[in-house]
Amino acid sequence: MKKITLVAFVAVLAFVVSCTYEEVNNQPDTEAIDIIDQDKPLNIEQINSAIQEQLDTKGVFDWTMASDHLLWSATQHSNNLLTVGYGINGESFSTAKGQALESIKTEILNTILKNSTAKSTEDILIYDDDILNYIDVTVTTLESIAELRKNKQIRYLEPEGYRFFTQDQNQETGRSSAGCSQSGVNIPIADYGTNGNGAKIPWNYYDHKINQAWAYSTGRGIGVGVIDTGLSPNQPLLGSRFDDFYSGRYVQKYGTYVDSFWWWSTKTDGPNDRCGHGTSASGVIAAPNNNTGDFIGVAYESNLISYRGTSDVVLEGYHERKGVANALKALARRSDVKIISMSIGYPWSIGRIKDAVRYAYSRGKMIFAAGGTSTNFTNWYGVIFPATMSETVAVTGVEERATYDRCDICHDGSKIDFTIIMERSNNNHQPVIGFNNGESSSFGGSSTATATTAGIAALVWAKNPSWNRSQVLQRLKESGDFYPNRSSRYGYGNIDALKAVRGY
Repeated sequence: MKKITLVAFVAVLAFVVSCTYEEVNNQPDTEAIDIIDQDKPLNIEQINSAIQEQLDTKGVFDWTMASDHLLWSATQHSNNLLTVGYGINGESFSTAKGQALESIKTEILNTILKNSTAKSTEDILIYDDDILNYIDVTVTTLESIAELRKNKQIRYLEPEGYRFFTQDQNQETGRSSAGCSQSGVNIPIADYGTNGNGAKIPWNYYDHKINQAWAYSTGRGIGVGVIDTGLSPNQPLLGSRFDDFYSGRYVQKYGTYVDSFWWWSTKTDGPNDRCGHGTSASGVIAAPNNNTGDFIGVAYESNLISYRGTSDVVLEGYHERKGVANALKALARRSDVKIISMSIGYPWSIGRIKDAVRYAYSRGKMIFAAGGTSTNFTNWYGVIFPATMSETVAVTGVEERATYDRCDICHDGSKIDFTIIMERSNNNHQPVIGFNNGESSSFGGSSTATATTAGIAALVWAKNPSWNRSQVLQRLKESGDFYPNRSSRYGYGNIDALKAVRGY
């Protein structure tokens, strides 16, 4: 597997190919139709080239833009696995599915059955979600795709698990290691301060007055859910020593990710981080006050509920997408969780995760999502999913300087709501507790910015426990550099945590 140095998200790279492909706007070019055999699926290079065309010309891609032939071709390269989002009046979820929804689902399965060699709908249905209005099915024919797209009760069709291959992925497994690092680093003395216990305070906490905000709130009593790569079993500050100073504070660890190439596998591999990214994100939010000289989190008295929903930050695999959606559902149902932090994403929308985000949002959760991080030469890509959703609060990172400038690997754009200073002029990033006991790590990009903002929100909510999500979000906006205005690239800008907690 090829290792990469980026810390949050790898934006897609262009595949330069000379082959002719079918247009993906449902109005294919006539000359291209003459060349392409519609009875045969496009190859991966052709599919990627078509996707890249949409990204280059429109700045966005969604499978609704694809022609029937392109969608079918991608499904063929996804083990014939297709996700079908359905619903009455476009509804993403249903806590109690009635006969009307069951009838729609039956119609979908019968449509596929009559165009396939399967003997029954049981051979077609792979997964039926209990809350979200989608199913995973096996589809082999172009006729099925064409007929399903005519059904007005179907919200989306997505070739589940199709990977837009990049040079950062292992071409045999299709997996990347984006954002993963377990290595400890030496943090310069100039990059931190210390509190009375000897715990280290990251340099950028002072920029955002987080250390001053602690006089009014430390996040006590607020549950923060983190959906990422899990927690390291080798870091006791996120385990057995989580409540050293404050009895009653709790950390809980769960796993919804299935580490398998095969879509039919159902056994999760537990809550333990095997990447390092989730440990860093959780440490930024909730690492405890300590007397061991380790780094402290923003909301160091908050409760932490960690879900290993993915193997890395790029949600390109079937089990990663399903794992994240299931984690969102689980956190949505918890009354003790107010905030969900997701420093993960993908270049374009993923139906099941979009449905799960909407479900969690309907339950009053404040959901923070990373705006996107990549290598220098792919910074052309805009804000990534799910930060593009109106139900999420999108965050990116900026440099420590007098004027706003995004970090060298961060994305920005009109969807961004807030920014966090996380990169110094010497390129040093925000320090955090390490993967292993006694180690420190450097955490950058929009990932650390997102986690930091989630921690500040926990401070505000703990100070005002009777508030709802809208009130907390409004206070964050009022504490931004640009408020009451909004930047087209940086939203409300950097947050003054002291102002956010005190209100003045």
